[in-house]
Amino acid sequence: IITGKAANMPNSRIDSAIKSGLPGQGGADYKEMRYDGYGTAGVAIIVDALTDNKNRTASDVRSTFTKYGGSMGETGSLDFVFDRMGVIVYPEAVASADDMFEAALEAGASDVISENEAHEIRTAVEDFATVRDTLSEKYGDAKEAELSYIPNTMTELTESQATSIMKLLDILEDNDDVQKVFTNADISDEIMEKLSSE
Repeated sequence: IITGKAANMPNSRIDSAIKSGLPGQGGADYKEMRYDGYGTAGVAIIVDALTDNKNRTASDVRSTFTKYGGSMGETGSLDFVFDRMGVIVYPEAVASADDMFEAALEAGASDVISENEAHEIRTAVEDFATVRDTLSEKYGDAKEAELSYIPNTMTELTESQATSIMKLLDILEDNDDVQKVFTNADISDEIMEKLSSE
């Protein structure tokens, strides 16, 4: 599960971030931060944040983990659970699975997953820009294109565990400083449907 709102950052936050970089504005200095932690059932969670106050954000994230039965770890402690990769997503309609696979691999991608009405192209971090630009010339701008954390092992959850994790993820995402949340939670479609209907 990958969740986030980087693309939907409120304009006021974007304006603040831009102004902070302009001379004479006296704005805040925004820094990118990463927090590693565990939720219910040992689910691994990485939180990407953009903040002008590291202490406030770290405290908020830590208290959220604690409130919902989780705990924080050292930054980088989850590197063995996630692979840092480039992820480029195109709608299924732009090309057949075979054509996208061939084009992406020729461009330097490491894998292509065509399912759920989309083509997800994965790349090594160093190849991301080249693959994105090459595919853009052929198929136009991607629906999504970003560096991401892809879990290499998943943690399957029961309904009660999934309920707890979803609450934790929702609260983390509601934090203004949090840009993206990555997790290795494996929640079945049946459980997700049940939770979304409640």
